[in-house]
Amino acid sequence: MNVWTGIAVYIVIWWVVIFMVLPWGVRPLGAEDIAKGHASGAPHQPRILTKMAVTTIIAALVWVGVYFLIDSGAISFRE
Repeated sequence: MNVWTGIAVYIVIWWVVIFMVLPWGVRPLGAEDIAKGHASGAPHQPRILTKMAVTTIIAALVWVGVYFLIDSGAISFRE
């Protein structure tokens, strides 16, 4: 796997993981917290920076596993 392929695979893994991490710990706003113009299903504290950091760590671990699978020849995209 060359550098550009590795970066592309990491970006795809990162986006898949962020969509799995986003729902963690989400609590909707209470009826008393809803201000005019806010969606009732909006999270109380989204903690997006924490979720992005967790996503980066998980994606790096998954990428290392994928890299070793491809590098060992267990998975091959060429004949």
